[in-house]
Amino acid sequence: MALSPFHLAIPVHDLAAARNFYGETFGLREGRSSDQWVDFDFYGHQLVIHEHPKTPAQAHAHTNAVDGHDVPVPHFGIVLEWAEWEALAERLRALGTEFVIEPYIRFKGEPGEQATMFLFDPCGNALEFKAFKDRGQLFAT
Repeated sequence: MALSPFHLAIPVHDLAAARNFYGETFGLREGRSSDQWVDFDFYGHQLVIHEHPKTPAQAHAHTNAVDGHDVPVPHFGIVLEWAEWEALAERLRALGTEFVIEPYIRFKGEPGEQATMFLFDPCGNALEFKAFKDRGQLFAT
């Protein structure tokens, strides 16, 4: 089944820092923009950063325990192919990225085993990047 691209608009209180983060750190292609927002090609999906005052969620992240880690809520991200996830993890490490949850294998040996990592953008938006060796495990219980 082919997936339809999603559209996600997120608030950023420092448009220049967020633009650099998504464009340079991740190498995302920039699309349309104005003085208040920027479109990015987020792995085939449309991510838009909108200038906006800092939100309470950005200032003080809530967490839920998952597999022994404190996962920031809310968060968003993408499911990558395994090799693409490994390459991104290496790129982020090489750039000295500060992770909220370092790249690791979650639920090892269990249904839904996955590679995952969490980080914040410069404006406090939490991101998760994950991969499955068997993508059929995406919704495993």
